[in-house]
Amino acid sequence: MKQTTKHIIKTANLSIGYASKKEVNTIASNLNIELESGNLVCLLGKNGIGKSTLLRTLTKVQPVLEGEVFINDKKLEDLTNPDLAKTLSLVLTERLPDSSLTVYELVALGRQPFTNWIGYLTTNDLQIIQASFEQTNTQHLMQKKCFELSDGQLQKVMVARALAQNTPIIVLDEPTAHLDLHHTINTFTLLKKLAKDFNKTIIVSTHEINLALQIADELWLMSPSKFTAGKTEDLIENNNLNQLFDSKLISFNKSLKQFTINNS
Repeated sequence: MKQTTKHIIKTANLSIGYASKKEVNTIASNLNIELESGNLVCLLGKNGIGKSTLLRTLTKVQPVLEGEVFINDKKLEDLTNPDLAKTLSLVLTERLPDSSLTVYELVALGRQPFTNWIGYLTTNDLQIIQASFEQTNTQHLMQKKCFELSDGQLQKVMVARALAQNTPIIVLDEPTAHLDLHHTINTFTLLKKLAKDFNKTIIVSTHEINLALQIADELWLMSPSKFTAGKTEDLIENNNLNQLFDSKLISFNKSLKQFTINNS
C-alpha cells in the first residue's frame, strides 16, 4: 500500500490580499502549495508582487481571502496562537518599536512559547539561546540595547530570536535586506544547514536571486500572471525562471543557471 506523503504546509485554492468593508483587493489567487519538511524554499518575485502578503497569510498575520492553509494537516484558522508559536517562527521586515530591551532579552523572548507563566528559563532554554547567538555570530551584541543596533545587526539578531524559538518551520521576509554580501552568504548557508541537518522547513523571501538558485531546494515564483512552485532544478529545466521578469535588460541563462544582463 502506497504511503501518503505528509505536507508540513499545504494550501488549497488560496487567495491572498486585503479586504475592507468597501472592497476586496486580491493580489494572487488559486495558489496550491504542497511543501514537505526539511526544505529551504526561496520565494522570488519583483517588488510589490505580493511576496510579503503571501508570507503574512501563511503565518496567520493577516487573514485568508479565500481557500485554506494547512499546517501539519491542521487548518491554520483552527490553530491557537500558542500552538502556532510552537510550530512556526517568523521574521518580518518591520523595524522593532523603541524599547530598552537588551539583545539577549530580545532573543530570549523566542523561548516564551515554551516557558511557564512566569517565564522561567530552564537550562535547556539557556543552551538553545546561547546556540542561537553562536549560530548567527552575534555573541558580541548580547549586552547592547536593541535601539543601538544598525539595521544589519538587527536583522541578524531577529534571525537569532527565530532560532531560539526552535520551531520546525521558520519564515523569513527579506532577512538579508541590510546585510553585505559576506553576511548574506553566511545567513543563507546557515539556513540551508538548519533545513538539512535539523529537518526544518525554512521559507525565505529574497531578492538574492542568483544565490537562491544555488542554495534553495525549492522555489516559489510570483509574477503578475502566475504562481509556480517546484524543485529548483525542475524549474530551471522547464524554463520557468523566465516568468519572473518581463524586462529586455535581463534574461535567465539556463546553462549558467543565473540571470544575466543583456548586451544592447
